[in-house]
Amino acid sequence: MWFLYLLSWLATVLQICFVTLAIAAGLYYLAELVEEYTVLTAKIIRWMVILTLCTYVGLFFFESLPMSMISCGIIAQLAHFALLANFPFFSVSSPSFLASMVMVLVNHYLAFSYFGENYYPFSEVMAYFTICQWLVPFAFFVSLSANENVLPTLAERSPLMSHGDDDVVSNYFNKKQKGVGLLSFFNTMKDSITPSKSAYKSY
Repeated sequence: MWFLYLLSWLATVLQICFVTLAIAAGLYYLAELVEEYTVLTAKIIRWMVILTLCTYVGLFFFESLPMSMISCGIIAQLAHFALLANFPFFSVSSPSFLASMVMVLVNHYLAFSYFGENYYPFSEVMAYFTICQWLVPFAFFVSLSANENVLPTLAERSPLMSHGDDDVVSNYFNKKQKGVGLLSFFNTMKDSITPSKSAYKSY
């Protein structure tokens, strides 16, 4: 009996590893698609934001959720609309980006507080979190890699240039080498785990 119990734990670990690899492969593929089809990605995210706004309107009319949750959710979607104005370029110091991050934290706090005090079926709670809380932020998270291929513009001149430096393009491509997006993270992990061609020995 103990041997089968041990096998069950081993199988659970293997299943977690397989699911993790599948999620990582899916995220890598999505990041490559976002990098390739930036304009289409912006349209899809815009419709996601509209869908989320319509969901909040439905919650207002058909459910008894607190007005604070609905109003803060609508403010978060308006901040997401502001982020789309310069998509795929993101500036972590921009008011729209900061407002989006703050509203994500506020909305999660309000949601956990409300659902912790009021019983709802697990499927309904997950539906709220999936559509209203996670859908649009996840889309923006996957789209971070597209920011690395944005060509320099006058709007980016200040953050890209150092004091006394007039070469915008050189500064842009020097900073572009330090990618912080999802695709750059996976490429770094791939380079660190898999050996390069120069590592193979010729026999």
